[in-house]
Amino acid sequence: MVILQLYCKIKVRMFRVLSWSNCHSTTWPRLLWILWVWLSPCSSVHQHSHPHSIKILGDITLGGLFPVHARGPAGVPCGEIKKEKGIHRMEAMLYALDQINSDPELLPNITLGARILDTCSRDTYALEQSLTFVQALIQKDTSDIRCSNGEQPIIRKPERVVGVIGASGSSVSIMVANVLRLFEIPQISYASTAPELSDNNRYDFFSRVVPPDSYQAQAMVDIVKALGWNYVSTLASEGNYGESGVDAFVQISREAGGLCIAQSLKIPREPKLGEFDKIIKRLMETPNARGVIIFAHEDDIKQVLEAARKSNLTGHFKFVGSDSWGAKSSPILDQEDVAEGAVTILPKRASIEGFDQYFTTRSLENNRRNIWFAEFWEDDFRCKLTRPGIKIDPEKKKCTGEERISRDSHYEQEGKVQFVIDAVYAMAHALHNMHQDLCPGATGVCDKMDPVEGRLLLSYIHSVNFNGSAGTAVLFNENGDAPGRYDIFQYQTTNTTNPGYRVIGQWTNNLRLSVEEMQWTGGSRQMPDSVCSLPCRSGERKKMVKGVPCCWHCELCDGYQFQADEFNCEMCPFDMRPSPNRTACRPTPIIKLEWHSPWAMIPLFLAILGILATLSVIITFIRFNDTPIVRAAGRELSYVLLTGIFLIYLITFLMIAEPGTVVCTFRRLLLGLGMCITYSAMLTKTNRIYRIFEQGKKSVTPPKFISPTSQIMITFILISVQVVGVFIWFGVMPPHTIVDYEEQRPPNPDLARGILKCDMSDLSLICCLSYSIVLMVTCTVYAVKSRGVPETFNEAKPIGFTMYTTCIVWLAFVPIFFGTAQSTEKMFIQTTTLTVSMSLSASVSLGMLYIPKVYVIILHPEQNVQKRKRSFKAVVQAATMSSRLSQKSINDKQNGETKIEPDRTQ
Repeated sequence: MVILQLYCKIKVRMFRVLSWSNCHSTTWPRLLWILWVWLSPCSSVHQHSHPHSIKILGDITLGGLFPVHARGPAGVPCGEIKKEKGIHRMEAMLYALDQINSDPELLPNITLGARILDTCSRDTYALEQSLTFVQALIQKDTSDIRCSNGEQPIIRKPERVVGVIGASGSSVSIMVANVLRLFEIPQISYASTAPELSDNNRYDFFSRVVPPDSYQAQAMVDIVKALGWNYVSTLASEGNYGESGVDAFVQISREAGGLCIAQSLKIPREPKLGEFDKIIKRLMETPNARGVIIFAHEDDIKQVLEAARKSNLTGHFKFVGSDSWGAKSSPILDQEDVAEGAVTILPKRASIEGFDQYFTTRSLENNRRNIWFAEFWEDDFRCKLTRPGIKIDPEKKKCTGEERISRDSHYEQEGKVQFVIDAVYAMAHALHNMHQDLCPGATGVCDKMDPVEGRLLLSYIHSVNFNGSAGTAVLFNENGDAPGRYDIFQYQTTNTTNPGYRVIGQWTNNLRLSVEEMQWTGGSRQMPDSVCSLPCRSGERKKMVKGVPCCWHCELCDGYQFQADEFNCEMCPFDMRPSPNRTACRPTPIIKLEWHSPWAMIPLFLAILGILATLSVIITFIRFNDTPIVRAAGRELSYVLLTGIFLIYLITFLMIAEPGTVVCTFRRLLLGLGMCITYSAMLTKTNRIYRIFEQGKKSVTPPKFISPTSQIMITFILISVQVVGVFIWFGVMPPHTIVDYEEQRPPNPDLARGILKCDMSDLSLICCLSYSIVLMVTCTVYAVKSRGVPETFNEAKPIGFTMYTTCIVWLAFVPIFFGTAQSTEKMFIQTTTLTVSMSLSASVSLGMLYIPKVYVIILHPEQNVQKRKRSFKAVVQAATMSSRLSQKSINDKQNGETKIEPDRTQ
């Protein structure tokens, strides 16, 4: 979209005028904004233009795009320096320019200059950098532009780039080509081989001195067939180069027939940790496909080989690598044994001796034009240069400047150096022929070539035909592609005088392969197999490949399936799971909540503490049974309430115990009984207090059923409702155990478990507790109603606080209990939640109602004495007066009156 908008903007203005007044910043595409920033005369970017580029002055300027640095990590465009693919190739362009400028026969009296940029192996970064090449083609009306100080800007005429050498990666070339074609700037790549760049309609200004991958794919298909393989896998780096190369290979193999593709895997642009181990693991899913066709970047190739070594698969895979592997040493460094026997392909090339002499004589003193050479120097010699204001790491060696390439470091000419030189010479020959036609007899650049017309130059480029640096013809077809000429290599480490890559054949429209010269792992001459239709492993069924009867895929019987026969998988019964080899079914293991489980330890700890505390209170009350505090607390109801609290703590042990008929019976009986006893006693207490003071407002006659015996009877009547309900449940559905296979049935059958449990569903559990919840809510209501009674007269307020806190605990219980219904740990979470909630509610009751009393009884016995007895009438009158005073105070505040009451405590 950005490219299309740019095209429309520029075409409408005929590449001449881009007026500030006719553009609206809110609608500019990002690319035009970048252009304006680059071209603005007042811009700081312009004032310090191209800080990361090489500028070589000349009459005609060529652009250069090279991956001087690797792709940086997230948020950083550039990473570490690339010595071979970056520096070697870039120096090859400088070398070619020197040779051309010193050649009196080629472009005489015309000096070629250059603007060389770093793409950092990233297409988006390369796009921004390449805008440097088009800024001279856009002229702006700057009459209404002023600098910040109000002065007229100084217009510096930008250099005009007539052609671009590059880029390296196909994805980078595609991105840049889309921009350069809009400005009719010809581009010649020295390494991009993606087939889609042959599309003359989309990339009409793109040419290349290397053959496209479609030729390479055909050569690789011929190699695979010559080796007798018919079952291979493909592996591609994500991007135009890898994916289009594999697509071409698959298409050609399909058309040729007799070749089956086992797997087509892709390496992500930003592979995660362990990604290559997964790739090797997936390749091993089809172990008979030992041949792996790999279209990948050299960094990815190295990672694949390393992952194969880590998986102890050295010698298993036999790689057929594309030209990105070629005869390079970097992809196989420290992985030579894994790469042994690999067959690789590389466009026919030769080592350029002149470049070796040039490059090995480069030093910090004579190569200052290369702004990245100092960084290369540090990396190549593993030393550190001295810079003002920067301290040198004492652990690193200091560079002396006397080091020499090849003498003090390993040097081997990079494989694409020849093609960089040929690309520069192709551009120079095109300019030379153009100059002869347009400027016959003229010295230097004539008016007809100032400026150089891009489309005309393109036609001259397509017409060149000369012997390149390796002595082979350099020419282009109608799509701008070079002819297909490849050398076939094999990496050999044994039985050779010089271990390394050895030429075993050639391909020029047909294959010539010396099979007898090939060696495999351990120096073996026996051809490894990579054929189709080997037997499937246990637990896999055969799935015939449609249209390829010689091949089938082996599919694992996944999930809970087992191999019923050679061609079919069937589901195991519900209470079983497949065996490890998936040839049969085996019973699913049965588990339960164990005493030592973390889910059980916390509830057990709370329950034990609660039981000890409850027994301590009961013992204290029995020992001091006739003291005033114990009598005032209501001994009879207190013992009933403490019994309920004890049963609440006790139920934790029944919930964790191994389910059986007896355990399930007591679970049903005691699960709601403890809470029922506790809240029945509390309800009876709060009801008694409420009735006493409500009756006192009307009469001095005490209400009925407030004696201890009556209170006990009322409590047991309330409890009997729960007991009767449980026994009815016993009669309708006797207690028994079940094994739940559904709760823990994950996708991985090895993790499947059956859970032994009582036959209590979530609904029956809530029904069992529902009566206790009704008692709890009713008790809370009475506690609220009795809140106005002075706390010196009764236990209404402690009971109220107890019930408020208990309600909060159970409100938290509900979402946790039901929110985990879909969890594989449902039974453990719900059991823990239920027992902890019950223990907390029991602890609240025990702590608020009885711990203060025990504290006074044990530590302050002087307060445990008989106080002056008051009649029922006096108690009621005091409570009524207190209630009236409170109401009167509220009314006074509402009427805006404030009265100061005298202090009667003195």
